[in-house]
Amino acid sequence: MLRSVILAAARSHRVERIVETAPVSRSIVRRFIAGEHVDDALQRTRELAADGLAVTIDYLGEDTTNPEQAETTRDEYIKLLDALHAAELTPAAEVSVKLSALGQVFDEKLAYENVRAICAKASEAGTTVTLDAEDHTTTDSTLDVLGRLRGEFPTTGAVLQAYLRRTEADCRELAVEGSRVRLCKGAYREPESVAYQGRLDVDKSYVRCLNVLMSGTGYPMVATHDPRLVAIGEDRAKWFERSPDEFEFQMLYGVRPDEQLRLAQAGYTVRVYLPYGTQWYPYMMRRLAERPANVGFLARALRSRG
Repeated sequence: MLRSVILAAARSHRVERIVETAPVSRSIVRRFIAGEHVDDALQRTRELAADGLAVTIDYLGEDTTNPEQAETTRDEYIKLLDALHAAELTPAAEVSVKLSALGQVFDEKLAYENVRAICAKASEAGTTVTLDAEDHTTTDSTLDVLGRLRGEFPTTGAVLQAYLRRTEADCRELAVEGSRVRLCKGAYREPESVAYQGRLDVDKSYVRCLNVLMSGTGYPMVATHDPRLVAIGEDRAKWFERSPDEFEFQMLYGVRPDEQLRLAQAGYTVRVYLPYGTQWYPYMMRRLAERPANVGFLARALRSRG
């Protein structure tokens, strides 16, 4: 029930205006969002890199409804990549891209052309791109685009969501040489017909998918804040005799920063998902809605300095 309420609020302009003007919202934004501009993203990236952390940067925006919006997003990523290159922050910093922000919903060809331009600029800058996962209706389209891009830009990363029933099979297809795959639990409201609903079922699926990726020849990216799954990730890497440079952990900016540093100091690659931009409200509400417990989790995170 709480999750449904939060997701409904995510699309309410009235609630958005209230949240954006609340003092606590500004505290949340500072903690979990780099800022609104490229310079903010660069500054946070420098700070994270100085701590031995890798970064993937997301320019916030989705539900694009016209070509002009899609082109604006494309141009922002190109500007960002030029700035990262000039600041010598690549390849430690890559970018994450939502195809919906590039026109996927209304023109898949346009979305492909836009993301291809971003991949070309990333390659020129000495880094790469990961295609973010969105709701299940876009999965086939996103994986099709991924396949096309990898013919020209083989390091383009995929994101798979463990709560989808199809994901274990997708992992088997993508656990191949040179394939970068981020495995996360999932952040969208999905019907039972396509997604596991219970926390335990999602966790079990995550472990099955992780075993597939770790046993393959690709490069797994273990995206979780769950202490149990982090420990399982470490264990599975040892079981499959993977060295620390043959996989990585990924966590959100502002979430469990002490754990990010612990893992990095233990010799693992830890990549921080760093969002920036003015459209932070849908992102923040989805983080709250991933699991109802996250409402309390984020409240505790705001009180924590660790």
